[in-house]
Order: sequence, then structure tokens, then C-alpha cells
Amino acid sequence: MTMAYQILTHTPPWVFVLFAYLTWQGIKAMQPRRTPVWRALIVPAVFIVWGVSRIGLGHQDSAWPLAAWIAAALALLPLGVLTPRPFDIDRGTGEIIRPGSAFALIRNLVVFSLQYAVGVISAIDAGDRALAIIVGRAISGATAGYFLGSAIALLLAYRRKRDAGA
Repeated sequence: MTMAYQILTHTPPWVFVLFAYLTWQGIKAMQPRRTPVWRALIVPAVFIVWGVSRIGLGHQDSAWPLAAWIAAALALLPLGVLTPRPFDIDRGTGEIIRPGSAFALIRNLVVFSLQYAVGVISAIDAGDRALAIIVGRAISGATAGYFLGSAIALLLAYRRKRDAGA
């Protein structure tokens, strides 16, 4: 219990705010909703920034962490592009209309948990730090790549659907 308490007390406050926001967004996504396209890009932008921000963290005695980040980003970028979530467009307002799904909640919590776990492992165990840095960079790269791909897919589909209705 003491270790869990230590982990929680040493977690920066912004992490709890981010967790609450991502959970809230995931729960909202379980219901059909309308949203402007810019708002639909907020969660992908958060994960892209979080993924990119971890590139330069820590001392890198080798190129492996950066190589792991790039490889994972390149591996998951096509997945994000090729697996767009369905939506329609309200021709009058230009808003995206999405059906409800638990996908966003599950995705947000899995990615958050992976990023958080790697951060905790890196902070706790110096013996596993080198491996945690490489795994952490791979997770961050995969996160950034996937969400960049999903943002690209969303924007391309939005443009195509908007132009088809014009």
C-alpha cells in the first residue's frame, strides 16, 4: 500500500487532470454526438503531443530509444489512417455526427495506462530504466503515430464528405 501511495503522491497534478479529461471524453463518446471537426481533433492532439514530448526525456546514451520511437510511430501511423471511425456530416453546420461507441474510452484508458506505467517504472527502478526508456519511447512513438494517422484519416474523410455534399 505504501508504494501505491508513494506513486500517487509523486504523480504530477496534470496527470490526474489529463486522466479525468480522457475518461470524460471516452464516456461522452459512448453516446451519439455532434461536434465541430476541430473539437474532434483535441484528443488526438493531446496524445500526439504527449507522444512527441517523450522523445527528448532522459539521457540517451544510445540511439535505441529514438529508433524505437520512430519505428513504432511508422508502424502504427498506417493503422490510424486505415481504421477511421465512422461519422456523417451535418451539411448545415459542418459538424461531425458520430455514433456512440466504447472504443474511445477503452483506447484512451489503455494508452494512458501504458504511458503512465512506463513513467512510473522509469522513476522507480534505475535497474530497469534503460529498458523502460526504450519501451516508453516505443509506446510514445506508437501513440503519436496512431493518433497522427487517425487525425489524418478524420480530416481526409471530412474533406471528402464535405466536398461530396457541396
